[in-house]
Amino acid sequence: MSKPDSDGSSENEWDDRGELAWNEFDWENYLRTQEGLVAKYLKFYEKSASKQDRIDVVAQQMGWDQDSWSSDDDDEAPSENDTSDESDETDDSEPYTVQKNPIFIATKAIYLSLKCVWEKHAADPAKIRQPLALAFLASLHRGEEQSTLAIHALDFGDYAMAISLFKRALREINKTFSLVIDPRLDGNRTLVALREEIYPKLFDLREIWFRVISECREELDRPSDDDDESDE
Repeated sequence: MSKPDSDGSSENEWDDRGELAWNEFDWENYLRTQEGLVAKYLKFYEKSASKQDRIDVVAQQMGWDQDSWSSDDDDEAPSENDTSDESDETDDSEPYTVQKNPIFIATKAIYLSLKCVWEKHAADPAKIRQPLALAFLASLHRGEEQSTLAIHALDFGDYAMAISLFKRALREINKTFSLVIDPRLDGNRTLVALREEIYPKLFDLREIWFRVISECREELDRPSDDDDESDE
């Protein structure tokens, strides 16, 4: 699960879009389609909640290459396990934006699931103390913000910056864990039950980002064309 093909996503995709000139209506339809992909991922994710390899299972159901999670894979034929209909297929004429990035879609969907689960119970002060409720949501927001910035860096091919931002997002995930793992809160039955839903989702985000960081480091360690030329 790595970065998309940044050489053809951020700069070249926009340079090669030809006479494409969309108005607000076109972009609104485009954004709704991408939001539908997040909802689609979340549906598959929730159905696969009991599976240990749910991240890879959902990637396959989305029609993504599990090794590369390249943005180009969105245009490929769906896998055998893909239950989407033809209306979900990507238009080749569409420009590339970060909303198409599989890592963005997965991160967005899992954070959405976390926020929905938390807000459902934390809105009641009798179940969750409000300082904790607000602190948890704020931590989720900071983690999602850092990871989104990391994905943008990934799309621009700045792998070192992407690693730094993903590490910041991971630190925020640790803070999110610390808010609900405190043994002093074990007497709160609502929170104890919520942990069973929250922990797997947080671990999945960590797993996705660790995979991306690993492949970013592999990309940074790979000899560049300039290095090859200098050795000749």
